[in-house]
Amino acid sequence: MLRFAVPLAVALCVAILAAPAMARETGAAGPMKEAMAAEFAVSAGRLDEAVDWYLQAARAAPDDAALAARATRYALMGRDDRALKEALELWRKRAPETLAMRAADATLALRTGKQRAARRGLEALLRDGGARGWLSAFAVLGTGSRDPALSARVLGQLFERGALPTEPMALSAAGQLALGLGDDALFGRIDAVARELHPDDPVMGLLRVRHLHRTGRSGEAREVLDALATGDALAGPRIRERVALTYAELGDPAAGAVLLDADPAAAGDLAQVALRASLLAEADDKDALAALYAGLAQGAGVPNPARRLLLGQVAEFLERPGEALDWYRSVPGGEQRATARLRATKVLHDLERGDEAYEALRALQQDADADERLRRDAYLMESELRREDGDAAAELDALARGLAAFADEPALLYSRALMWERNDDIPRAEADLRRILVADPDSTAALNALGYTLADRTDRYEEALELIERARIAEPTNAAIIDSYGWVLYRLGRHQEALVELRRAFVLEKDAEIASHVGTVLWQLGRRDEAMEWFEQARGIDPDNRALRRAMEEVGE
Repeated sequence: MLRFAVPLAVALCVAILAAPAMARETGAAGPMKEAMAAEFAVSAGRLDEAVDWYLQAARAAPDDAALAARATRYALMGRDDRALKEALELWRKRAPETLAMRAADATLALRTGKQRAARRGLEALLRDGGARGWLSAFAVLGTGSRDPALSARVLGQLFERGALPTEPMALSAAGQLALGLGDDALFGRIDAVARELHPDDPVMGLLRVRHLHRTGRSGEAREVLDALATGDALAGPRIRERVALTYAELGDPAAGAVLLDADPAAAGDLAQVALRASLLAEADDKDALAALYAGLAQGAGVPNPARRLLLGQVAEFLERPGEALDWYRSVPGGEQRATARLRATKVLHDLERGDEAYEALRALQQDADADERLRRDAYLMESELRREDGDAAAELDALARGLAAFADEPALLYSRALMWERNDDIPRAEADLRRILVADPDSTAALNALGYTLADRTDRYEEALELIERARIAEPTNAAIIDSYGWVLYRLGRHQEALVELRRAFVLEKDAEIASHVGTVLWQLGRRDEAMEWFEQARGIDPDNRALRRAMEEVGE
């Protein structure tokens, strides 16, 4: 996936596959040559080779638990189950049993189709590990297996045997996992228990709403959401915000705005006021937005930077660019001042005062007293506005000047690489991404972007695989990187393996590009009806997604 990798905020994404305390150096008497060869293979993205070298090092150092642990860690990401088994056995012999060991053991059992052994290992994690145990168990089921259907069966067996913890957070995580694995019936059974034990749990309630909506029962979804909105579950502002956003997902952002307006405490919470304004803008409710704007303006006599910045943003929503400009120019200081100065240039551009906008951006770029990030962002903003003008030469010039002022600045190089890629100039896109990697060889964003670009736009698939493997080693549960990995496997003709990885990525992040990739692989496997279901999911998330448009062109839809 061609974008910056982002942290995942899902409980299932706990990185339990990383073994603890594995960073110590091998002693002088240890197998230094093998360990160094392993690290070189890791840095080159040759994962299977790294596992082989670490196993050699571990065999040669019978007392070194760290080497065996490191071999296990990388074997978990590889495809050689025999290597994983050997590495795990060596680790078990040399160190006390840990949750990570148990998780690795359960993963191996799932991979090799040993359903009962996997279930026993997961039951032990659930029984003895507390919250970390069930997080580990769910992570194994969500990301450790090559067969989502098998993971769903094992999760169902754990549920039927009463092995799943019943506290609200654990049940909602189990429900989310069931949905991610595509087992709607299992979600329904978990949800029934949750409703009986924790009828007012808002997290499970929101999952229930999304499940109903996804399965075409939008009327029922709305009833459940209305009950949540009028119940006692909205004690905290963050839950209220999530419920409001879910109304927008169901196509009624105005209802979400009404919910936020009904909160007496929200008037002083500018974050909630800003969310309400965005929902009203999405609903195109100009009257309500104007009333909110008027109320905000009444308190603007006190020079509160956050309030004045928000007033400028609401004025933009109301298509009052002149007022927006005045508000942005009146922001007195603080971190909001930098944002306001940048937004003011965007407003000038929208007012068709492009010369003033670019003059203001040049002034920011040359302001020696300005924060360096603001100066850098001024070049990025200029490139964005030039792109809106359709002036590719001026867009390129803005980025080139930015790079002259901030040599090899990653954000500027990344933005220029995306520009080259959009214009089908893959060699130049590659050159800029490689410049990022010269300065920061471990940049997962650049590794992933370059690997995905080579996989998607060239036939250099083996090289792409090595780059993506390097990113995957650093962030094994990052959905964007797993998506790239699945896509390069597809390009290599390994369609079944690709399907497993792409579905795993979608479990972690519901993204239109990932869904489009799943649909493409299914289409190539001849499973056309399933493919169209995935394309419809992608369309529901983002109908304008570029990967979806390309997929539809390829399949003739």
